[in-house]
Amino acid sequence: MTPLRMVMMGTGEFALPSFEILYQTGHEVVGLITQPDRIAPGRRREHENTLKQLALSRQTPVLQPASINTSEGVNSLLQLRPDVLVVAAYGQILSPDVLRIPRLAAINVHASLLPRHRGASPVAHAIWMGDSVTGVSIIQILPALDAGPVLATVSTPIGSTETAGELEDRLAHLGAVLLPDVLRNLQAGTARGVPQDPALVTRCPKLKKEQGQIDWSQSPARIDRHVRAMQPWPGPSTHLLENSLPSQRLIVLAVREVNDRVDAPVGHVLADSQGRFLIQAGGGQVELLRVQPPGKKPMAGSDFLRGHPPAPHARLGADPTV
Repeated sequence: MTPLRMVMMGTGEFALPSFEILYQTGHEVVGLITQPDRIAPGRRREHENTLKQLALSRQTPVLQPASINTSEGVNSLLQLRPDVLVVAAYGQILSPDVLRIPRLAAINVHASLLPRHRGASPVAHAIWMGDSVTGVSIIQILPALDAGPVLATVSTPIGSTETAGELEDRLAHLGAVLLPDVLRNLQAGTARGVPQDPALVTRCPKLKKEQGQIDWSQSPARIDRHVRAMQPWPGPSTHLLENSLPSQRLIVLAVREVNDRVDAPVGHVLADSQGRFLIQAGGGQVELLRVQPPGKKPMAGSDFLRGHPPAPHARLGADPTV
């Protein structure tokens, strides 16, 4: 068979394994469409775009339109004459005009077992909502968000200490392994998509910065899931509040439930003869295993307490200045 002409559309690190495997399929990668280079607030250098670097190293044309859905973006894609669009972590919703361009299909590598967790943050929400299993779905893209028929899936258990960043790395590689068979079926005309059940749809919009704030009134189990789900973005955080002293922001990197039972207000730092950083949560206690104070490297919670013994009645909570 004649090799397919494929265009990759992606930006985030999740897309890199899928892009890499396209070069191993024997098909022709005729272009990469990725987001424009940007400098984040507070930074001096542009974000590193590993997909762009790979494309340039393979002499693959790179297009970076501000919007692929403009007439200029559509025309640039038309000139590549793709048989298949392979989309992963691109960051833009594709218009019907874009979806009509590929000869065979536009497909998306999505980091959940659809129809569960449609949207921009499926990995974080799988952990946050307490799912025991997640996976990757490759779907044919329709105008409705993440609603297309499912062409292939792979599932995996979620580790009990796994963060969203760690899980996303694993899913990226699992999803890439599915691509060669999907492309082979599209080329042969044997691809058969399974419609998604609308009754099982859940949604997971893009996370907001304020969602990183830890709510200590939640159960220890839910706090643990929240801490893992918010890494690396937006970062699980809280503030150490000590009477008249200025509040101190802490990034909380790991916690665990403690079986002790103490009658104390939610959020209060509890005295502990073992030097553990214990906090009263809703219905139980939580030990802060790893924290990161402002301007410092991550450290054990016990080490933080040794260097910063809490004042009486110290507690953790929201930023009082907000």
